[in-house]
Amino acid sequence: MPGEPSDLVALVGSRICHDLISPLGAIGNGVELLMMSGNGAGPELALIAESVTNANARIRFFRLAFGAAAPGQGVARAEVRSILDDMTHGGRLKIDWDLAGDAARTEVKLAFLAIQCLESALPFGGRIRVTTEGDLWQIGAEAPRLKLDPSLWDRLGGDGTAEVTAAQVQFALLPAELARQGRSLALRLEDTAIALRY
Repeated sequence: MPGEPSDLVALVGSRICHDLISPLGAIGNGVELLMMSGNGAGPELALIAESVTNANARIRFFRLAFGAAAPGQGVARAEVRSILDDMTHGGRLKIDWDLAGDAARTEVKLAFLAIQCLESALPFGGRIRVTTEGDLWQIGAEAPRLKLDPSLWDRLGGDGTAEVTAAQVQFALLPAELARQGRSLALRLEDTAIALRY
């Protein structure tokens, strides 16, 4: 129902991301113009350009993960791929979005919340892979070293009640969003891999 706290949280997320995308885009355009003109071109400007690209990708990611997602809205595969590529460019984390076509925004919201949960376990880098089989989504992570907080992962399984910090909010939002969409989660934790299915 409109007006419920969960809807208001998503609307606040959408509003914040919407208001930040325009100024970040303007900064990016300004940096691009400086680089084209040759004024101040150098490693400092390249670092600023890379940071703006990453920040813009993060905001776009957050908008889909935390923002409002009305039924019937879609997200193009190219847009998802662009966000994930820009967000992970030059880093130790790789994300494979192995879907052939576009996806519903509600589905992308779930996948992005799951990616954030997996990302928290990969501070040393690794690979996340998103696939589908019919209506079943499978999102897995592999890395030589994982950093797991059992209390957070217990929350995803429905057994935990541990408090979450701002950096861990995805562990509270993912189960709530799964329930809202009528999906149940299967979770498998191993020494070097994590698998989520819903």
